[in-house]
Amino acid sequence: MAKNNLTTVAEFILMGFTDYHMWEITLFLMFLIFYIVTLLGNVGMIILIQVDVQLHTPMYFFLSHLALLDACYASVITPQILDTLATGKTVISFGQCATQFFFFTICAGTECFLLAVMAYDRCVAISNPLLYTVVMNPRICWGLVVGAYVCGVSGAILRTTCTFTLSFCDHNQINFFFCDVPPLLKLACSDTTNTEIVIVFFGNFVILANALVILISYLLIIKAILKVKSPGGKVKTFSTCASHLTAVTLFFGTLIFMYLRSSSNKSLEEDKVVSVFYTVVIPMLNPLIYSLRNKDVKAAFRKVTSRFQVSQSV
Repeated sequence: MAKNNLTTVAEFILMGFTDYHMWEITLFLMFLIFYIVTLLGNVGMIILIQVDVQLHTPMYFFLSHLALLDACYASVITPQILDTLATGKTVISFGQCATQFFFFTICAGTECFLLAVMAYDRCVAISNPLLYTVVMNPRICWGLVVGAYVCGVSGAILRTTCTFTLSFCDHNQINFFFCDVPPLLKLACSDTTNTEIVIVFFGNFVILANALVILISYLLIIKAILKVKSPGGKVKTFSTCASHLTAVTLFFGTLIFMYLRSSSNKSLEEDKVVSVFYTVVIPMLNPLIYSLRNKDVKAAFRKVTSRFQVSQSV
């Protein structure tokens, strides 16, 4: 069929959960609980860091922005899932799809850069503790955070422009639960070779470059920890990195599994499960990871809670 005779797509149909009709109520309740916990955890973390002076340090400054990204991350994807499960509406307009993809890519890209920044912060804190406040001064911290956002937005503009300037004709069923690059490229009726090269190269570069920064940072951290003489001191020093290392492993592990493995080994059902994990589950887990193993956060929470109880009793 000639390209002129093809109908340009004005909307897409998300097919992500069409095979699970009998589980729709269960899935709706599960995603709703995940979303509520995500918002409460991340917004609560931001408020806690803002109100407690003891948490006004570079590490918690970066953590507050990670919490903001996670709240936004979940808000870009989860409401769409809830709406689909509640109403059975699987149609999304071309503009809505592009908008969702754009903001999803901003959050994912910025989080990659921010996790690398947080690894660098921990590296400086452990390797050069006496110079930490000088090196990680407020101006540098704001510069690193703004840089992460600028890189995230720039990458989102590039990927969104490359993806949505393709021609989509006739076939408009996305076998996924949100607008992402792999299923969208399969629907394009124009040549996607150059677009795929740009998108894949840039995506791989972002993931691998930030992973390399994190790896080098942790090698330097391990080198510094090995110089600590007492075993207790080594454990205590490394414990300051445990939460970040857990968050990095979960986030980058799922991204690498999703986007960097060979296409011949890909399973669509596996991709859906992994995507749910890093778009819905991880944003919910991060505030738990950073609070359950963190004495400062737990102490700040108890302090804020006690203040609230006193104000209520007066």
